[in-house]
Amino acid sequence: MPHPDDPIARLDGVVKRYGRLTALDGAELQLRRGELLALLGPNGAGKTTAIGLLLGLIRADAGTVELFGQDPQRIQARRRIGVMLQNAALPPTLRVGELLRLTASYYPAPRALAETAALAGIGELLQRPYAKLSGGQQRRVQFALALCGRPELLFLDEPTVGLDIEARQRLWLAIRQLIAEGCAVLLTTHYLEEAEALADRVCVMAHGRVIHAGSVDALRARVAIRRIRCRSALALEAVRGWPEVSEARLENQQLHISTAAAEAVVRRLLDADSGLSELEVQRAGLAEAFTELTRDADAASPTDQREAA
Repeated sequence: MPHPDDPIARLDGVVKRYGRLTALDGAELQLRRGELLALLGPNGAGKTTAIGLLLGLIRADAGTVELFGQDPQRIQARRRIGVMLQNAALPPTLRVGELLRLTASYYPAPRALAETAALAGIGELLQRPYAKLSGGQQRRVQFALALCGRPELLFLDEPTVGLDIEARQRLWLAIRQLIAEGCAVLLTTHYLEEAEALADRVCVMAHGRVIHAGSVDALRARVAIRRIRCRSALALEAVRGWPEVSEARLENQQLHISTAAAEAVVRRLLDADSGLSELEVQRAGLAEAFTELTRDADAASPTDQREAA
C-alpha cells in the first residue's frame, strides 16, 4: 500500500547517453503530492532528458525511473498526468472547445469543459479555431489541455513563454489552485522569478547531475553575497575601494553594494557617514544563487564532457 509521502515521480541514479554524449550522469530526483518542484538549469543541463524519461518517451541506460511506482510507459501511469511542453503540434482546424473535448475523452474522470476553461482563462476562445489564435492564446489553450484530465501530476515545460504579464499572473493563480487540490507540478522555466514565486522546492541541474535540491531559501543560503542599499554622501569610488566590497554602483541616487561581509560593510558605512539613511540589507536572490551554483559546476566539470539535452 503506497504511503502518502512516497514520491509519485522518481529518478534514482539515472544515466542516459546519446552516443558519446552524456545527458544524465547519475541523476536523482523525487516529486511528492501537492508540491511544485522547479527543475532549473542552463541549456544542456539534462532537464529535457529527465522529463522525457519520466514521460516514458525515452529509456534510461541505467538507474531507476518511476511514475506512480510504475514504468512511465504504462498507460495506467500516463493517464494520471498532464503535460504542457514547449512545442505542441495540434490540429489547426479544430476549435478550442473541440480540442478540449477530444483530449478530455482520453481520461477516466476529466474536468467539465466549463471548469477547465474557467481555470485556464480561455472561456472566450472555445469557439475559435486553434490556428487563428495568437501565440499567447495558444499557450493558454495548451495549459487547458494539460489540466483537463484532472491530473495528479502536471508537467509544465516553460509554460509562460509568450504570455503577457496579466496572462502569466492568471496562470500562476491557476497553478496554485491545482497544488491546493493536491496536484503535484514539475515546472521547468528560465524565468527564475517564476520559480521563486511558485516553487516549494527547486532542483538545480548542471552537466547531467543534480547539484542542489531543496527550498528556495536553502538555495539562497548557499550564496554568501548580500546586497546593501542606502542613501549616502560617500564617494562611489571610495566605497568601491573597500576590500570587503565586490561591487558598488549608484542607481536612483541610492548606493548599491554587493558583499560577502555585510556586517563589516554596514559598520564601515555607519562610521564613515553619520547622515546615512534608508539602509537595507538583502540576501542573494534566486537568480544570483543559481548563477553562482552553475558557475561552480562549470568550473568543476571536465572540459571534455558535454551534455546532449
